[in-house]
Amino acid sequence: MNRKRSIALYRRALGLIPGGVNSPVRAFKAIGIPPVFIERAKGSKIWDVDGNEYIDYVGSWGPMIMGHAHPRIVSALKKTAPKGTSFGAPTPLEIDLANEIRKAFPSMEMVRMVSSGTEAVMSAIRVARGYTGRNKILKFEGCYHGHGDSLLVKAGSGAITFGVPDSLGVPEDVAKHTLTAPYNDLDRVKALVNQYPDQIACIIVEPIAGNMGAVPPARGFLEGLRQICDEKGILLLFDEVISGFRVAFGGAQELYGIKADMTCLGKIIGGGLPVGAYGGKEKIMEGVAPLGGIYQAGTLSGNPMAMTAGLATLEILKTKKVYKDLEKKTVYLAEKISECAEERGVPVTINHATGLLTVFFTEVPVKDYATAKTSNTKRFAQFFIEMMEQGIYLPPSQFEAWFISLAHTQKDLDRTIESCEQAFKKI
Repeated sequence: MNRKRSIALYRRALGLIPGGVNSPVRAFKAIGIPPVFIERAKGSKIWDVDGNEYIDYVGSWGPMIMGHAHPRIVSALKKTAPKGTSFGAPTPLEIDLANEIRKAFPSMEMVRMVSSGTEAVMSAIRVARGYTGRNKILKFEGCYHGHGDSLLVKAGSGAITFGVPDSLGVPEDVAKHTLTAPYNDLDRVKALVNQYPDQIACIIVEPIAGNMGAVPPARGFLEGLRQICDEKGILLLFDEVISGFRVAFGGAQELYGIKADMTCLGKIIGGGLPVGAYGGKEKIMEGVAPLGGIYQAGTLSGNPMAMTAGLATLEILKTKKVYKDLEKKTVYLAEKISECAEERGVPVTINHATGLLTVFFTEVPVKDYATAKTSNTKRFAQFFIEMMEQGIYLPPSQFEAWFISLAHTQKDLDRTIESCEQAFKKI
């Protein structure tokens, strides 16, 4: 494929933007080639600035569950934009979206809109600390909750990709309040809770991990966290920025029948526009300003464009058939890719949940950060390049989930499987 314009743009960007990109994983550092620059998208496809077409499994890292430029979402935005894109004042749309979120997530009795998943998590943790009067938080190795200081400790997503799960610029005095445990390891959680009695404000977890690759919870793991939190007066915080409205309309909480004390959302609830939300029990959220003394604010929070796109998206997702279709596509893709790898003698482990899938280049069952790290990243890089040459655009990291959309057709899936077969032959 010709990528001359992408390469030229990348070289220009390098002099203007750190690493030439506005988010680290976009730099393709784990792959070893310059990134492609995207010009447009429609449905399941994206086109780069050189005119190359790809079937897209990044989907803006999750929001595009309907596919790109869905007509109903675009139409709704066209009606809203002429009225004004932001007012810095309350609008009816933010009430409507908060109401839809609360109906889907009954544990979110009150909701506060923000502008990103990172902002939602940072705010929710502040609320948890303010409500409990405790300072420490417990997170899980390989789970990424945004780039807030206290959360860049054994983080997932781009932090794993670059081999630096901790970040420079995070003071030790901040990091010391963050405890970490292996994902799916209840015994370690219990040990830490007993080691720091009455000091842990919240346990934050991706109920379905998506930032060390897709890693579902082991049976009893989430139930165990709920029990521990109830017994010890700790708030259970579910980061459903990825899983919310993707694995089910009510996210992982609907799927597993477990209610969190607080929940963070993002991605899908903005229909592709910058958005985030956090919420929880009324008695907890009443501590947030202006009702209480826990301060959080945002100029663009609840802006009409993001609210419009989110409302249009959720309206389409309300039917149960939507998630049955998405699950069917996910399982089909996972099973067929696994068959192709086995036929070609390529050792892989494939994890999936509705709308999420990761091909780990390892024979080890992947259940946590340590087992995810057994993956052969060099082989993944070869696989990625071969797939891109065949017009399949995957997340440029072994430790990210593929995002499957409702716009992916059977033809798209079959072409992807054929491309996998060809790529497995060459690696």
